[in-house]
Formats: sequence, C-alpha cells, structure tokens
Amino acid sequence: MYELGNDYKFPSPKLATNEGIVAIGGDLNPLRILEAYKNGIFPWFNDDENLIWWSPDPRMVLFPEKIKLSKSFRSFLKKKEYRVSFNENFESVIESCSNIKRVGQKGTWITSGLKKSFIKLHEMGHAHSVEVWHQNVIIGGLYGLDLGNIFCGESMFSTKPNASKVALYFLCKELKSNYYKFIDCQVPSEHLRSLGAEEISRNSFLEKLIN
Repeated sequence: MYELGNDYKFPSPKLATNEGIVAIGGDLNPLRILEAYKNGIFPWFNDDENLIWWSPDPRMVLFPEKIKLSKSFRSFLKKKEYRVSFNENFESVIESCSNIKRVGQKGTWITSGLKKSFIKLHEMGHAHSVEVWHQNVIIGGLYGLDLGNIFCGESMFSTKPNASKVALYFLCKELKSNYYKFIDCQVPSEHLRSLGAEEISRNSFLEKLIN
C-alpha cells in the first residue's frame, strides 16, 4: 500500500487496489486535497488519523444536460416555494451535510478535519455551495470542489421535501450554462442514478478529467 509523504504527489490512480484505494496517510492540507482531485483521487475515511485516498472503478458522474426531472418535480419547481443561492453560507451547508442522519449509515465521513480543509478551500475560491431556503431558513443544499470545468460533488442534504433535488437542479443549470463537462459523484448510488447519474470506467473518467 502506497503511503504518502510530505510532498503532495500521488501515485497514478490506475495503480489503485481492486477496492479503489490509491494511497494512505498524508494530511488534509487544502493543497494536497486539491492536487488529489486534479488527479481523479478523493479522500474518504472514518477519522482524521487514518486517511485513505480513493479512485474507484467504475466512477459515477452526472452530465448536467442529462439530469432527470420527474413531472411532479417539474411542477414543484414552478411553484417557486424555495429560494436558491450560491455561496451565501458554505459553512452552514457543510455542517448540515455532516450532521444529517442518513438511512443505513452510522456517523459521517465529513470529519472535523475535512470540514476545516473544505472551508479553507472555499475561502481560496475552490469549493462552492448551493443553499436552498424556505422562510429565511436553509432547508437543503450541497457543496463540492470546483476544478474549473468539472464540479466534484461532495455531499448534499435536505430537511424538507425536494430541497436537495432543487439544489442539484440549479447546480446543473449553472454548470451547463458555463460549459462544465460533468459532476463527479464519486461512488455509485441508486438515488443519484435515479437523477440521471451514470457509471463510467476509471480510464474513461481520467481521460475526461484531463482532456
């Protein structure tokens, strides 16, 4: 298993284990995280003392123009019950994503160290959030890392019906208008698949990432 050193260099993601692990160790310096994502690698672990860096095969992505919208959701959007903003309260979104209870999941991968690093990345202009508001209260949203033409989605949350879907819809709308290639959804899930995300091979992902 490759153990990271003091520099920010990563081995090729093509050398990942069958599970998708590229390396272990290192730290959560924002510059290291940024370098990882630029190389198709992301951190995913249970505590800040045992860092694990991944590049799974296959990889789940969502092309903004391919988002699936049900008829009921389209009708909901027309009601304009929620207000949507970008980067108005990044810290609130990442905090909510880390605290929200999820079915079948114990704890969170969004550790205190990871939160601090992404807040710093936000201050540096690399991480962004989408907030969904109802009566001046944030009831949903998402956040992720922006690579310039690819958005790496980290997590989303919702405390009221459709709130996270609204965030994703407006993110896709914004990314499409700015000619982004896709949203990196990292790990496959049925929920994301129902919204139009699809699986591609690691090699295809890396090719799209670089070219």
